[in-house]
Amino acid sequence: MAGLDRRELSVFSRRALLRASGLGLVGASLSGWFPALAQAQAADPRRKRHCILLWMSGGPSQLDTFDPKPDHANGGEFKPIATSSPGLHISEHLPKLAAHGQHLVPIRSLSTKEGDHGRGTYLMRTGHVPGGPVEYPTLGSLISKELDDEESELPSFVSISPYQIFSPAAFSPGFLGPRYAPATVGASQPSADSDTGYAQLTLDDLGLPRGVDEARAVRRMKLWNTLEQEFLASRASESAVAHELIYRRASRLMRSKAAAAFDLEQEPAEVRDAYGRGRFGQGCLLARRLVERGVAFVEVSLGAFEANSIGWDTHQNNFAMVRNLSGELDAGWGTLLSELADRGLLESTTILWMGEFGRTPRINEQGGRDHFPNAWSCVLAGGGLRGGQAYGATSADGMTVADKQVSAPDVLATLCAALGIDPETENTGDVGRPIKIAEGQPIREILA
Repeated sequence: MAGLDRRELSVFSRRALLRASGLGLVGASLSGWFPALAQAQAADPRRKRHCILLWMSGGPSQLDTFDPKPDHANGGEFKPIATSSPGLHISEHLPKLAAHGQHLVPIRSLSTKEGDHGRGTYLMRTGHVPGGPVEYPTLGSLISKELDDEESELPSFVSISPYQIFSPAAFSPGFLGPRYAPATVGASQPSADSDTGYAQLTLDDLGLPRGVDEARAVRRMKLWNTLEQEFLASRASESAVAHELIYRRASRLMRSKAAAAFDLEQEPAEVRDAYGRGRFGQGCLLARRLVERGVAFVEVSLGAFEANSIGWDTHQNNFAMVRNLSGELDAGWGTLLSELADRGLLESTTILWMGEFGRTPRINEQGGRDHFPNAWSCVLAGGGLRGGQAYGATSADGMTVADKQVSAPDVLATLCAALGIDPETENTGDVGRPIKIAEGQPIREILA
């Protein structure tokens, strides 16, 4: 199957569907033939790679997740558990992830200097400190630009439940322009659907305006197309062409069956429950649906979304809060890994888990942990990596990096390399000079 081209795979897809229909499987279960088809597609060397960013707004505690310190007072209440990879241990509250230890690469020696939420968010999502004349693009814009398929009916970059309050600029396409901005899901919606009990996640700004029916919308699009083509004929600037492409792709998606990718009600209840009913779990399920339909970059946020919620910003009552957040993280990410593996998609999908900084090893008087960029962790998983190992180390008390210090640009360069993207690829910035996708050095020891 690895040698099939797109046309042959399409034929195989139709034949598989007809065979499933003849066996009475369609409408009941696609679990038999769909994973086989996905595995055949994943084996094709021309298949493009995918990236999923799991963004932890607020800054998760590394000691209570992926860098446990059970033999020191700074380690806190949680115990470590073994993973499926010998010698690799993580928090006891991440059992599903522990079962996928062979796919995980915790980087335990990340060190940055930005302990402010806004500045740290900008640094980790762009690879640059904020300030100066350059508006740097967010990671999803940079990567989706390299992996984009302009013929696809789906967006190349989808951001699910983005929490942008700390740094709106860190979520923007920057100097790449609106053509590479994300399509957002659930950016301003309530967290739960009272009718179903599941988080309500729908694609923002896709439906028709109130009072505009489909016939009227078609007439509007015809008028828009006429005016747009007349404008482009005499003023075909880069921004004008990008504007036209954005509207055309949005219009195409509105009319396309591909929009069904965002309909989580098509999934069985047992699958939705396995991911967890909240925003993050349902977002991970949506990420799987989008990746298997060819979307290049999907990000899912877990953090501060409710009124008065502080997410991973656990200055008080750290252990109870991290325990609850870990439950959501484990269900969503653990099930995502299982389903990607079952569908043959994990080898072509690279996952990055991170927040804006870590948290202090020392526990404060409120039972919390404060901002700590000096020595903390992020995690890579999936395709392009030699999983089942931790990279780098912190000291016994967790206060300093003891081995193999890593910078934010190094993490982004490593992610690019795992995805098959040269991190030294250059884009032209808004001040006219070439700027690399990532200024750091890939960590060769963890790359496959």
